[in-house]
Amino acid sequence: MRSRERLLSTIRGERPDHVPLYCWVFGFTAPRHLRWIRKSREVIHWYTMRLEHIHTLPEPWDEEQDFKRVDRWLSLGLDDVLDVSVPWSVHPDVKIRDWRKSPSNEEPYNLLCREYNTPAGALRHIVRQTKEKQEPGWVIQPDKVPPFEDFNIPRAVKHPVSGSEDLPKLRYLLQDPTSEQLTEYKERMTGVKKFAADRGVLVQGWSAFGIDGIIWLSGVEGAVIAALQNPNFLQEFVDVMFEFDKRRTDIMLDIGGVDMVVQRGWYSSTNFWSPALFRRFVFPHLKDLVNMVHQAGLRFAYVMTTGVMPMLEMLKEADIDLLYFVDPVQDKVDLKLLKKQIGGKFALAGGVNSSLTLGKGSDEEIRKVVHHAVETLGPGSFILSPVDALFPDTPWKSVETMIESWHEVSRLAE
Repeated sequence: MRSRERLLSTIRGERPDHVPLYCWVFGFTAPRHLRWIRKSREVIHWYTMRLEHIHTLPEPWDEEQDFKRVDRWLSLGLDDVLDVSVPWSVHPDVKIRDWRKSPSNEEPYNLLCREYNTPAGALRHIVRQTKEKQEPGWVIQPDKVPPFEDFNIPRAVKHPVSGSEDLPKLRYLLQDPTSEQLTEYKERMTGVKKFAADRGVLVQGWSAFGIDGIIWLSGVEGAVIAALQNPNFLQEFVDVMFEFDKRRTDIMLDIGGVDMVVQRGWYSSTNFWSPALFRRFVFPHLKDLVNMVHQAGLRFAYVMTTGVMPMLEMLKEADIDLLYFVDPVQDKVDLKLLKKQIGGKFALAGGVNSSLTLGKGSDEEIRKVVHHAVETLGPGSFILSPVDALFPDTPWKSVETMIESWHEVSRLAE
């Protein structure tokens, strides 16, 4: 089987030739023998194009780099995936003003300030610039304030959306791609489709922010408090975000070239929401988007790295095809119980914690975890995958041990 066929077979609940091993990367420090030279510079850290609209990388990365990474992983017998995402624009009548406030007696940090003057009024976003020392490979805090950025959430002095009066303004910031952006995306997808066909790899499209978009724009406390004290506002906010997600997904489906659509859900777990709130504010639009993607003949994946067990029935009811990422360490998931409760309704990716098992575990610990995950959740409907990525500080020696252990348990299963 080629990689795309293997992954799709697994996601459909069939039995592939072996359990796939897929390593998503987030600044992973590649070993020397897997690196390449780009514009006279050795490419040490690996990323993915999923990050292009929501993070500031410390070094350049584009689809050509993605292609190189895919070839390197495939050369080791692993599977890999190409990530794409649809751009968006701000309405041409919106005027953006950026400025910086110096530290004061009351505020020890620089404040990065952005104001969007829209035809419906102004939105202001203010974030502390904390300037932590970042080790090589990690994403960095931008020097301005983009609307969607993980750095903003804990550092915000003022989030841009706090009430219903802000939503008409927000709509001006969530516009369809310009003609130039759309042309560029189509040209990119032409290259992605050709490479994917040549190498036999899967393409997944990240077109839905879901509740993560709400958290980026209003903060964790603002969103959860709104759910309890002002649910009508939060419902309208969720509806605005869904309209945005749906339009981007429509564009992605219309242009084609993707095999699976992914919705973010890092901020949708029980770390933030009760199951009752998830059913009210997340589930309905998740199900709508799944139906839309299925009608187009594609697969749908959802991301939830913690708090999985209380949400299983709703994820089954939503009819997702794949859940990223199951973590037996940070989420303390009993893999046997998880498999039993899912009952083959959807496939799983995960099984190995990246930060603790790969980051600090011994070879024997890593081997034990890999064997347990594959033997418990495989051989069908399971993709072995570090949760939720390989990072700059993930030791290559641990990755090698994971790969060797995967080969061992795959041979035993044959």
